[in-house]
Amino acid sequence: MEFSHVSVLLNESIEGLNIQSGGIYVDCTVGGAGHSSEILKRLESNGHLYGFDQDAVAIETARVRLSKISPQFTLIHTNFRNMKKELKDRGIEKVNGILFDLGVSSYQFDNGERGFSYNHDAVLDMRMDKRQDFNAYTLVNTWSEKDIADILFKYGEEKFSRQIARKIIDFRKVKPLTTTFELVDIIKSAIPSSKRKDGGHPAKRTFQALRVAVNDELNVLRHALEDALELLDEGGRISVITFQSLEDRIVKETFKDASSGPSWKRGMPITMTTEAAKFKLITKHPIVASDSELENNNRAHSAKLRIIEKI
Repeated sequence: MEFSHVSVLLNESIEGLNIQSGGIYVDCTVGGAGHSSEILKRLESNGHLYGFDQDAVAIETARVRLSKISPQFTLIHTNFRNMKKELKDRGIEKVNGILFDLGVSSYQFDNGERGFSYNHDAVLDMRMDKRQDFNAYTLVNTWSEKDIADILFKYGEEKFSRQIARKIIDFRKVKPLTTTFELVDIIKSAIPSSKRKDGGHPAKRTFQALRVAVNDELNVLRHALEDALELLDEGGRISVITFQSLEDRIVKETFKDASSGPSWKRGMPITMTTEAAKFKLITKHPIVASDSELENNNRAHSAKLRIIEKI
């Protein structure tokens, strides 16, 4: 299956980076190379793009597509949590811009065998990096009822997390829970029929929670954002596109803390010199997709873009 993905907020996120032709830029989620292609087109021979992705198919697809534009790129097959180390190993201490396009690509959703989608019957998997051992099958068949309920509530904001976890335990007493459609049936049986129409597909929140847990997405994001802020050179920018509220909250709080400077608490001595904030928010409120983009790409509805600059 060909790696296809329509990049969301493409122009807004690229323009937000304020790209300098001789700069060093990082695409933390290269995917189908939509954003990477636009960055690379703006770079001259003294500029360079570093692209990260933990999906082998994405890396190879991006290599083909980017090679048609310019040789000024390096692709690295690893999770972006390793960005700082991988760049340092290549002699890169500072960069001029970093892009995060979070969430699951269209390719991963539409490729049923990956187990990300409740619309395709497949073995429960949900690994972004297929080299990883831990997957959704292991989670639902080995974790305790309490732990399953906790992650469904924490990562999926699922109101019926306890009921779904109880049904999963009951099911696996008879046989292992193997497929996405088995899980969908369990979820539907656990949610009252009057509530199944609230918030889209009844399995949406559970599938999101399992994917986030399998790939440790929120902890990875927190770690990577801190590294990104450290890597940024003066005048450099970070653009982050999120697709769910938990991610957006992390980005919002991280950027707010970075742009606020040191806090003063009651009782602390007031000195004449205070350290100014090292970053400024380019977007005080998130940028969302335009009406025209929403008409052409349904997956853009939940997208939010936040941008910060090193000063």
